[in-house]
Amino acid sequence: MASNSLFRRKDLATLLHNPPADTAAHPGDVQGAVSEGGLARHLTVRDLTALGIAAVIGAGIFSTIGNASHDGGPAVSLLFVFTAIACAFSALCYAQFAATIPVSGSAYTYAYASFGELAAWIIGWALIMEYAVGNIVVAISWSDYFTGLLEGIGVHLPTYLTMGTQSAYQGFHEVLALMQSGKPLADASPTQLEAYKTWNTAPTIFGDAKLVCDLPAFVITVLVTALVYIGIKESKTASNLLVLLKMAVVLVVIIVGAFYVKTANWSPFAPNGVGGVLKGVSAVFFAYIGFDAISTTAEECKNPQRDLPRAMIYALVICTVLYVVITLVLTGMVSYKELGVGDPLSFVFEKVGLDWLAGVVAVSAVFAMTSVLLVFQIGQPRIWLTMSRDGLLPKVFSRVHPKFHTPSFATIVTGLFVGVPALLLNMDLVIDLTSIGTLFAFALVCGGILVIDPLGTSDARFKVPYLNGRFLVPLILVVLGGLVLTYNRDNVNEFTRLVTFQEGYEGFRHQIPMLVFLLASVALAVVSFTKSLSLLPVLGLLTNLYLMTQLGISNWLLFGGWLVIGLAIYFSYGYKNSKLSPVQSQPVRRPA
Repeated sequence: MASNSLFRRKDLATLLHNPPADTAAHPGDVQGAVSEGGLARHLTVRDLTALGIAAVIGAGIFSTIGNASHDGGPAVSLLFVFTAIACAFSALCYAQFAATIPVSGSAYTYAYASFGELAAWIIGWALIMEYAVGNIVVAISWSDYFTGLLEGIGVHLPTYLTMGTQSAYQGFHEVLALMQSGKPLADASPTQLEAYKTWNTAPTIFGDAKLVCDLPAFVITVLVTALVYIGIKESKTASNLLVLLKMAVVLVVIIVGAFYVKTANWSPFAPNGVGGVLKGVSAVFFAYIGFDAISTTAEECKNPQRDLPRAMIYALVICTVLYVVITLVLTGMVSYKELGVGDPLSFVFEKVGLDWLAGVVAVSAVFAMTSVLLVFQIGQPRIWLTMSRDGLLPKVFSRVHPKFHTPSFATIVTGLFVGVPALLLNMDLVIDLTSIGTLFAFALVCGGILVIDPLGTSDARFKVPYLNGRFLVPLILVVLGGLVLTYNRDNVNEFTRLVTFQEGYEGFRHQIPMLVFLLASVALAVVSFTKSLSLLPVLGLLTNLYLMTQLGISNWLLFGGWLVIGLAIYFSYGYKNSKLSPVQSQPVRRPA
């Protein structure tokens, strides 16, 4: 397997070279078994499904669903369905990989088996960003909900302990600039004024440094990281309890809210057209990004080849139904125009006079955010661990605690990687960046199935149902193209005008993602026709690429910048230290 190639791949025998003792002998359930890699096997299909729900039913349903509904109206419910279909294609591909390669690593490991080492590194690096940035956002949102709850019961924390350093510093200087220009303070926003006051009144440490930090965000990250460090059994117990609690609250919201729905609020169904609906893509997809974290726990499942595929599908179906129903209830209770708020579920019940239920929702949001933090903090260390086992990261990242059977060092690094930025930074604009990393991972997993099993001939315990895409892929693309030309002519004309440089390079560059998608569509149509590719992975690849086009060129550039940093680390360390490099794979010669 040793090679100088950037595309050196691990075959199945290599990936399963050191299978867990229990699955090597028998793939059935083994209570509390410990793999040869040191990770404890405690997770069942119920636990895995709960982890998926814990990750998906979180910030999306308690926060970002409001702004998405404000932009797209009731039709955002259809966007959840469309996004779920895109995720379903990806979930089927994930499930086949999980049944074929039941080891930790998620999309990173699957890319290693299909596209090779360079692609595996890229996707592993993207997943690190996805989990870390996503959890920073969740930690800061958790802090906002938590401090709001404390205020509701009369407990006031100083604002210099609940606001990120960056937010306070920026707000202070923005107000300062306003004052220096001679403008009245009334021109400043309430957020800016609060930041200005916080920076002015904060105590100083180490001379004249201001003590301003989001302490609750840091503390919850530390507590969740400690739980993940102690063990997967304890983590799954906490996750199951949190999921039961928030599922009960969501069901109460649906049942009670249904009595206050006014069908007149559903008209117009798509007030801002297709563009308004698609404006919520990043917020809607951000709600789904956690389901892939299930696959990072493969080595801690009792029966990964059976349970991982089931759990992925179960979690996706349950969460999609809940999101669609919640969206219809919210937009039916109040006009979509009023939903541009950070706490839409609490807001709608306050509007209809049910303040007690609004309070219950606010409390449950804190627990919901905690469960999302928990799942992501479980997932990221296992990516570090797997990359370290392959030699692409230092060996210390694959260290497993002898008592707790968790990736100890990687878990601590993950806690710091999330906790310190959450303590200091303002990360309001990173939802799109998280979504593009996830979509990239999903696209590679779908493409990976087309590489290792393009004709659906695998004998895996679970595999993507094979439908011959030879004629169906071109036909579907032609039909969709015709519908776009018929019903979205204005946007097509605008796209044509911009790609022909009629507004210069600035107008053209924003269309680059769509151009990439169109070229990929043509290429996949041709290859599908000539190679009779499996339809569902092709559709998964196309839908994920399309969703990426909706996130804008600036997010593509930021994502590209993150990948450049990752490539610098790979070529300076990972390439030469890889277990597949000729140097590392040579046997050590011992003196006679």
